[in-house]
Amino acid sequence: MSRRYFGTDGIRGTVGEPPITPDFVLKLGWAAGQVFREEGPCHVLVGKDTRISGYMFESALEAGLAAAGVDTHLLGPMPTPGIAYLTRTLRARTGIVISASHNPYPDNGIKFFSSAGTKLPDEVEMAIEAMLDKPMTTVSSEGLGRALRIGDAAGRYIEFCKSTVPARMDLSGLSIVIDCAHGATYHIAPHVFGEIGAKVHAIGAEPDGFNINEGRGSTHPQALQREVVARGADLGIAFDGDGDRVIMVDHTGEMVDGDELLYIIARSRQARGQLRGPVVGTQMSNLGLEHALAALGIDFRRAKVGDRYVMEMLTAADGILGGEGSGHIICLDRTTTGDGIVAALQVLAEMWDSGRSLRELRQGMDKYPQVLRNLRIRQKPADLEAIAPLREAKERVERRLNGQGRVLLRPSGTEPVIRIMLEGRDASLIEQLAAELEETAARILNDQGNRMNATSIQATEPDSGHWRRPGAVLP
Repeated sequence: MSRRYFGTDGIRGTVGEPPITPDFVLKLGWAAGQVFREEGPCHVLVGKDTRISGYMFESALEAGLAAAGVDTHLLGPMPTPGIAYLTRTLRARTGIVISASHNPYPDNGIKFFSSAGTKLPDEVEMAIEAMLDKPMTTVSSEGLGRALRIGDAAGRYIEFCKSTVPARMDLSGLSIVIDCAHGATYHIAPHVFGEIGAKVHAIGAEPDGFNINEGRGSTHPQALQREVVARGADLGIAFDGDGDRVIMVDHTGEMVDGDELLYIIARSRQARGQLRGPVVGTQMSNLGLEHALAALGIDFRRAKVGDRYVMEMLTAADGILGGEGSGHIICLDRTTTGDGIVAALQVLAEMWDSGRSLRELRQGMDKYPQVLRNLRIRQKPADLEAIAPLREAKERVERRLNGQGRVLLRPSGTEPVIRIMLEGRDASLIEQLAAELEETAARILNDQGNRMNATSIQATEPDSGHWRRPGAVLP
């Protein structure tokens, strides 16, 4: 079966546009309840980020689950990794997250965690999609699900986060600026770092339902950079709207991205004999990370872009550490999913243990200059590699880089856009080559799109009572 609703990270879209509508989410709650109840009576957790539509979808899910005879435990605003953790420790059948992560407030989404705090298996998602095709029914009144609110959810997760670093760790004297993106970490992160002893100044911690990710957080680090420098802080930490991504800022205001944080944690684990398996990045991970890990004798592998694929490769290779440059870092020796707070704590633990600053810890990795261009096209091809002129253009650029860089072409998973990424030692050269490749790709792909559209029209439009087939000559 092909997927209609679930993507690589749940179901996501613009609020009010299918499928992100109250009636669909009501049916989704019912369908999920039907699937999970097949194993017997159960309860599920529902948490959300801070966007205004979360209240509406929380109620819709609760109603759908109740109609299926499933109890709902409401967590309120909670980081996505916190919901994964609580799903496991509160023995829920599933955890449901209402969030669109780093997207702006008009978007929202629904994703699920298994009882183990991991992504749902594909077969369970497909079973939910199949149930959505069935007419919605309601159990008898005595079998309706109940709802209750978990009052100590935040406290439970705060204690868990602190447990991922040594109990003796004391950050007294360390000044930290934390940017919560007006998102789900606003009432969690300041407590975690403050209770370990740091002097914390929080920004982006006043959500109003509409300002999530607006000019704040890991996707907009400029405010954090300015605040760190203005306050003379030792470092800054920025999360995205649902708290599964993190980037940091050193005391000079320079950003430390996910690739650099992954390097710091990997080197720390290796030095303590705690690193197992390869470190997993993605096709977009900076070449500097690969080279820096190779210098340490650490195996590095690339998965497709997306934390789902990083997790799949880690699991298959029995690894514990992976992530993306965006700051989605997975420490499987500490938790079951990407967790921004936990990842930041691992970096702070290395600072505390080594006595070195964040700026010093990042010195072992030299990032290659990287250029990313988004080419919008008329029609997205199914297989870029199958387009010979484009493949040849890419190979010509690779030859000019002469082993000192990398080229990546990949289609966006959500829009008619081709991502063009170049990186190499010579910044001016890759800028020039990226512009040339973009121009060439635009000409090739738009010409290809025109021909594909013409073929499609030929295959479907009647003429004089005859159906055209692609390539056919009309009588």
